[in-house]
Order: sequence, then C-alpha cells, then structure tokens
Amino acid sequence: MVAALVFAGLTVSVMSTLGTPLIPTIAEEQGVSLDTAQWMLTVTLLVGAVATPVLGRLGDGPQRRTVLLVTLASTLVGSVVAATSQTFPQLLLGRALQGVGYGTVPLAIALVREHATGERQRSGIATLSITVAVGAGLGFPVTGLIAQTLDFHAAFWFGALFAAGSTLSVWLAVPRTTGRAKPVSLDVPGALLLAGGLTALLLGISQGESLGWGSPAVLLLFAAAAALLGGWVRVELRSGEPLVDLRLVSQRSIVGANIAALLLALGMYIALSLVNRLMQTPESVGYGFGATLVTTGLMLLPLSLGSLISQPITRRVIARYGIRVVLPVGALVVGATLAWLAVAHDRLFDVAIATALLGVGVGCSFAAMPALIVASVPQERTGSATSLNQVLRSVGGSLGSAVGIAFLTAHHPAGLPFPEESGYTIAFLVGALVCFATAGLAILLAPRAAARPAVAPLPPREVELLEEEAAMGAGVGPSVFGGERTR
Repeated sequence: MVAALVFAGLTVSVMSTLGTPLIPTIAEEQGVSLDTAQWMLTVTLLVGAVATPVLGRLGDGPQRRTVLLVTLASTLVGSVVAATSQTFPQLLLGRALQGVGYGTVPLAIALVREHATGERQRSGIATLSITVAVGAGLGFPVTGLIAQTLDFHAAFWFGALFAAGSTLSVWLAVPRTTGRAKPVSLDVPGALLLAGGLTALLLGISQGESLGWGSPAVLLLFAAAAALLGGWVRVELRSGEPLVDLRLVSQRSIVGANIAALLLALGMYIALSLVNRLMQTPESVGYGFGATLVTTGLMLLPLSLGSLISQPITRRVIARYGIRVVLPVGALVVGATLAWLAVAHDRLFDVAIATALLGVGVGCSFAAMPALIVASVPQERTGSATSLNQVLRSVGGSLGSAVGIAFLTAHHPAGLPFPEESGYTIAFLVGALVCFATAGLAILLAPRAAARPAVAPLPPREVELLEEEAAMGAGVGPSVFGGERTR
C-alpha cells in the first residue's frame, strides 16, 4: 500500500516538471508565440489550485481511495490527450486534466494515516514525502533530456506510463475505507466562489508581466479575485458544512503555517525561476553558464539532497527546542541562502551549494506546517485544512516566479537580448527580505503553550508522533518549477 501511494506521489512530481522544458519546443512545433505556449503551465496551475481544496474536502470522507483513483485517472487521460495532440487546444486540454493531480499528495497522506499505524504510518508518510521531493528533482532533467533529443509528445507518453502504473498500483494495493469516516457534503457555492477567486488571482499574476501590472485587464482580474474571495469567506463562515472551516484555520498555529506557506513559496520560487534563467544565460553575456536543459535540471538534485539532510536536523531541533522553532529557523535558512545568491552566483559550485541549502531550509519549514495543522484540527477536517495550505504554496510559487521575472524585466535594457546582472541581485535580495519577514511572523504567530485549542487537544503521545512525522517528512514541498514563466 505504501509503495503504491509513494508511486502516486512520484507520478505527480514527474507531471509537474513536464511543462517548463518543453515550452520553446512546443511554441515552435505548434506555431504559437512563447507567451501563448506559456499557457500549458498556467492552465495546469489553475486547475490544480481549483481542484486541490475540492479533492481535499472529498478526501475527508469515506471515499478517499476512490477520489484518489479518479485523480490519478485524470492525470492518465490528460497525459494521453497531450501525447496524441495535433493542435495546441488539445494539448492545453491534456495539461488541464493533468492539473487535477495536484490534489494527490494530501489524499495519499490521508490514506496512509487511515490504514497504517505506529512506525509503519510514520515511515510511510516519511517515504511518501521524500519520494515526492526526490521525484521532482529527478523528473526535470529527465524531461529536459527528452525535450532535447525527442519529439515533445514522447515526454507526455513518458508521463502516461507513470500515471497508468500508479493508478493500477493504487487500485490493487490500497484497501477500501474502514468505514470510520463520516460522509461529507460538498459546499458547492463555496467551491465555485473559491474557484473563481483563485482563477482570477492566478490569471492576474500570470498575465501581469505580459499585459502590464497596471493594465485595466490585470487590475480587473485582481478586483474580481478580491470580490470573489471575499464572498467565499462570507459563505464559508455561514455554512454548516464549509469547504474549508475558516474558524478552525483561524487558530494562531494554522494562520502562521499558512502565511509561511505563501511567503516561503514566494521566496523559494524567486530562487528557482532565477537559477533556471541564470543557468541557461550564455557566458558571453558576462554572467551565466550557457547550460543545457539537462544540466539546468541537474541543479535540482542538490535541492533533493538538502531535503534529505534537513530530516536529522529537524529531528534534533524538535527534540531540543520543540516544533515551534522549526518554521522560523527554516525561513531564516532560506533567507540567508537567497542573500548569499545575491552576492555569489558566478560559480556553479556556489549555485549548487545554495540550491542544497535551499532544500534544507524549505525541508525544515514545510515539515513543520502539516504537523502544526494536523495537531489543531479534528480528523474529519485534515484533508481540507492541509489542502488549503497546499493551495497557498501554489499561489506563492506563482507569485514568486512572476516577481523574479518582473525584476529581470525592469533591468532589461531595450535592444539587448538579456537583462543586466543587477536584476538578479536585487530579486534575490527581495526574496531574502521576504523570508526574513516570514521568520519574524512565524515567531509572532507561534502557538502559545497555554493557549486553549479550538478542538479537543491531542494526547501527548500523539503530538509527539506528529512531530516525529514532521521531522521524517521534511522533504514535503511544492513541486519545483511548477509555476515558472519561461522565455
């Protein structure tokens, strides 16, 4: 069962890397502009952000195995549709169906928690989390190699094989629910308002650079997002069965975890999007490395290594100081890494070490988030609460990529093919400041030992086990390069 769920998480990680390396190739073969080809990333992100909270809520009920199978089946169908595409609209349809897979990991973790106990449960969650991180690191160079040597359809056939294998594995190995979970009712008005608000927000972010951040279309999208999300909050507070119980997620520990998810993802994706551009910039410009897609993808391997290294570090920090300090410490590490990149990005060694340290910081930070959330919400709300945290990571990642590219655009003199190096320096520094601010907020919003929880407190041994899970699952994080804008 655990192996099947790990395979499912690995599949989603591979799917998230299929878009970025293929954009130039698809733009050329489909006869569309790079801005148009960029929609194969945008549509996946939009669908994933909208589907994840819905799937998370459905995963709170007794049919989470069925929900996971449908999710994986959607990624399989989407891969086949993309692999057989002859037109760009068909390719976009396939990528949209793949976006449903963003909801896989919360469902898989919920299934491990339901069907496994004790050490097997903890090691299963840890293995799932580590495989997701490692899969993201390995998937990018593999798809980069396919993009360089084969037709882009081959990459999607590669994804289809993964999706077919994981769907079959889950169907054969994961047992049905034990019947302890209560049926859930889906808050349709809340789901529609959240979907509309997230779509408008992410569209505004993704189109801000090309249309102009002050353009009427982008401002209208942001206004629509504010109105729709405001309406969603009002509906959720009045609903007896809300999509996301906002009263529960308003607790200090969960608010801190969610704000950190948004801001740390922003800082992380500033780093990843800029490293990707920096690696592929020709050396003749005066900076950059002129690397191939495969070499660029290999720079993600230190990120996975850093996530692995963060596990024993996180365990020791939790054992000595408690889980409350893990989140701010991780944010400080990410901030320090970005500050280092601002002044030292002219050698491959520097970039590789920085990428590894980024993995350590992100691993520590994202390890603390699910433990803080799960310890504060009842079992029947775990899926929806953790899914909201994942959505905020996606929004932060999309915003971080846009912010990084915006700084490069602002330092791109007219008539020159590449931006000035100062654009990278300033963007890295901004990301560092965001992460340092996140560390401060995490300290301010850390749960107080004497605070009365909104739900019945967990037994001390259960809290200890959750902290151990967090330490072992330090590799949990957003899919790398998922929302990056490629030129």
